[in-house]
Amino acid sequence: MVTVVRDEAVMLPRWLSHYAAQVGGHERLVVIDDNSADGSTDDLPCTVIRMPPRLKTTFEPTRMGMLNGVAAGLLAAYDAVVFADADELLVADPTKYRDLRELLADRPDRQVVGATALNVVHHLGVEPPLQPGRPVLEQRRLAKFMPLMCKPAIKRIPAAWVAASHGVKAPFTVDPDLFMFHLKFADRDHLATAAAHRQRLVEDLGRPRNTNWSAGEDAMVSLLERVNARVKPDRVRPFAIDAAQLEDVVEQRGEKVYRTTGAGQIQAMERQPFVWVPERFHGTC
Repeated sequence: MVTVVRDEAVMLPRWLSHYAAQVGGHERLVVIDDNSADGSTDDLPCTVIRMPPRLKTTFEPTRMGMLNGVAAGLLAAYDAVVFADADELLVADPTKYRDLRELLADRPDRQVVGATALNVVHHLGVEPPLQPGRPVLEQRRLAKFMPLMCKPAIKRIPAAWVAASHGVKAPFTVDPDLFMFHLKFADRDHLATAAAHRQRLVEDLGRPRNTNWSAGEDAMVSLLERVNARVKPDRVRPFAIDAAQLEDVVEQRGEKVYRTTGAGQIQAMERQPFVWVPERFHGTC
């Protein structure tokens, strides 16, 4: 289980706790630290690989190069590698599987597995700020389906992740029994802090300007407030989807690349309808 982080003092503890339970202990977790300055990667109970300052390339090629190199090495020792950002929590359907290992054992021939992605959304004025000691899905109920975020999160082969891990150089499908809960919009205060931090990285270190990293605190909080104004709880339905509906989420790009499709996060937050997180996931992460 691998992540790449920079200054994730809020989300990283949740990531560590969740995935230690999902994959069999902290010794199976790898944190690639991209020059954190907040102390969040110090004294962790897992392997930490500290990325040196970039000299040759810009942010995304460096990040993907490090990630793919580490993943290829891990596949020499493990059957599969899982990648998720610090604010992405993967959960196998709890009515069928106890953890990610059980889900993978049930799919021995699947080389790459995509996750059904939901953006968890803070219901402003109804839900208080997230409490760090409690599962997010005990505290949040609203979400929006995000096709572009249905990433190929798990792989058994050293095919490279591409397009900020939204794609991979191998065919894959999105699994209706594997969910990814994205927490970017799960807490207003953290969204504001994280958006301001990412905008500074774009301005100071050349992080990609053509992504939502360029949107600052005001823009992202305004987006959250705007979509909240449209919530009509009596019209919200529990999220449900099947494998056939997920087929169109992945498309082939060129000869070898397969990646998710759909509107970017900001556009999808504006356009996708609200759904309730299914009750079977409450308290799972």
